Amino acid sequence: MDQLSAQTRISDEAIRSAIERLRDEHGECEVETGAADRWELRLYYGSLSATLEGDDMLIRVAAIDETCLSYMKMTVAGHVAQHLGTSSGLRWQGDGADAGTPIFFREITVMWSRRISPHMQRLRFAGTDLDRFIHGGLHMRLLLPPRGRRPVWPSMGVDGLLVWPAGEDALTVRVYTIRAIDAASGWLDVDFVLHPGQDTPAAIFAQNARAGDVIGMIGPGGGEAPEGRILLLVGDDTALPAIGRILEHLPQSTRAEALIEVDGPDDRIALPQGGNIDITWLYRHGREAGTAGLLPAALRERSHAALADGLVVWAGCEFADFREIRKIVRKEWGLPRDKHLVTAYWRRGALGENGGGEE
Repeated sequence: MDQLSAQTRISDEAIRSAIERLRDEHGECEVETGAADRWELRLYYGSLSATLEGDDMLIRVAAIDETCLSYMKMTVAGHVAQHLGTSSGLRWQGDGADAGTPIFFREITVMWSRRISPHMQRLRFAGTDLDRFIHGGLHMRLLLPPRGRRPVWPSMGVDGLLVWPAGEDALTVRVYTIRAIDAASGWLDVDFVLHPGQDTPAAIFAQNARAGDVIGMIGPGGGEAPEGRILLLVGDDTALPAIGRILEHLPQSTRAEALIEVDGPDDRIALPQGGNIDITWLYRHGREAGTAGLLPAALRERSHAALADGLVVWAGCEFADFREIRKIVRKEWGLPRDKHLVTAYWRRGALGENGGGEE
C-alpha cells in the first residue's frame, strides 16, 4: 500500500535530546537503522525517522492515509512542544493539509435519543463521510459546544497541532466509544452512562439532547478490537459499548467470554449471542461504581493452571480495578504484553468522562 509522507527540519541545539527522549518513551517500537545519526520508530499510526544533520534534525513521518499522517505530525509536534517549550518552528512539507479543518473532524447531528437501561442513554447521530470511522479504533472524542452559542470548532496549526477555541467558545471534550456505525446510511450510535447527582457534562448533554442538536467529533482512535482464538472481555458499565461492538464483529472461529459489572439486573442490555459467546453479569446492588471490586475478584476465582492457550484479555474499567486487573494478567497469570490490553476508562473523583464514564 502506498504511503503518504511529510517532513520538517528543526534547527535547535536541544532537538537531539528531545528525540532521544522520544526514543526512550517508545523503545519497543524502534527499528535498527545501522546508522549512528538516524533513528526510526514504527508506531501504531505510522513510522517516524529522524536524521541528524549538523545542528539540524530532519524528521520524516509516513502513514497509510491522511488521518494517520496527521496523527503522526501531532505526535512529533506535541513531543517537540513538550521538550523544547515551543513548536513554533515546525513547518511540514509533503502530503496532508498544512492548516484548516482537521481531516479527522466531523460535525454530527442528533437524530434521536433513547434510554436503553436505567443508567444508559443511546444517541444516534447523523454525519457525512463516516467511512474512516469504521476502522482505526473503537473510540473517538466528542466535542460539546457551550449551550446557546454557535459552535467554534478546532483547526490545525501549521505545526501540526490542534488549535482549540478558548474563552466563551471553549469546548468540552470527552472520549467515547462508537457503539455502532453505518457509513453508507450516514449514522453512528453512542451510548452514555448516566451519573445521577454528578456534574458530568457529556451525560447531562445525552439526557437533554434533542433531534437537531449539533456537536463535533474527532477520531477514530483507541486501538482496534482484540484478535485471538479465545477472548476474555472484562468491563464495567463504561465498557459495555466497546464489548458490544467487539462481540458484534466476532469471527465464528473465536470464542469469547465477557465479565460485565453493572448496578443490577435492570442494567443488562442486549448483546450479541451465539454458541461461541458466554456472558456473565456481576451486580453492585447499589454500591458506588468503582468500589465493588467485582471484576478483579471474578478473575482471581480462575485457576491460573486452567488458562487456555491462545487467550487474549481485553479490559476497560475504573482506575482501581484497572490496576488490579493489570496486576493479575501480567504478574499472576504471566500473560505477555501482546496478549492483553487493560485500560482505565475512568477514575473515581476525577473530572471528565471517558468511554461512557468518568475519566
